Amino acid sequence: METAVNLDQILEDLDATSALEGLQSVIVALRDAFGVDHMVYHWVDSAGDQYGCGTYSDAWRERYVSQNYLRIDPVIAGCFQRFHPVDWKRLDWSSKAARVFFADALEHGVGNQGYSIPIRGPNGQFALFTASHNCDDEAWAEFTERLSRDLILIAHYFNRKALEFETNRQPEQSRALSPREIDAMTLLAMGYSRAQVADTLAISEHTLRVYIESARFKLGALNTTHAVARAMSRGLIVV
Repeated sequence: METAVNLDQILEDLDATSALEGLQSVIVALRDAFGVDHMVYHWVDSAGDQYGCGTYSDAWRERYVSQNYLRIDPVIAGCFQRFHPVDWKRLDWSSKAARVFFADALEHGVGNQGYSIPIRGPNGQFALFTASHNCDDEAWAEFTERLSRDLILIAHYFNRKALEFETNRQPEQSRALSPREIDAMTLLAMGYSRAQVADTLAISEHTLRVYIESARFKLGALNTTHAVARAMSRGLIVV
């Protein structure tokens, strides 16, 4: 996998997207930037409506629906039970139905490796952001080790952008927080240390402290943990 990820440019393109349909071109660019076979985003919003974009073939999408694979897909079941990113190889593929599904996915070019990031938003929204590829275990382990934090950050940015287009979505108090404050709170909620957050956002820990204290003040929180909890409960950050 050849990767040449310009994260800043991708995030700028995401911010500039003005309609739900525009996310498709962004996810194609993401696939190319990360050098994988496929990237896919799928959400279920608060009204139960579904939306997806990605690079799987039309044939596979139609096959997935026609075979009702949603009910047996180990990736869906595994991610719904977890909050942290999931490497497909760590899921349970032991049942006959799961093995048949996996063989069919391979035939349709999905790839033998995958990394899926579950995201939970306000009002029951659930989304998955997935990268998949065809390669050996060693190459995939190196890829996920090197780029997992970038993928997680992109997944949450992507979902946050998609939420802007949710029908009848109510304006939130999140606008009181700056984009960087939201980024910092999101990563802290995901379990990143302050050093990891600063590194991911390419800022100093001193600057990070400024963002955290500003967010804490705006949220009326007693400490950082309280600030993260308040931000999550109000739907200001999505984890």
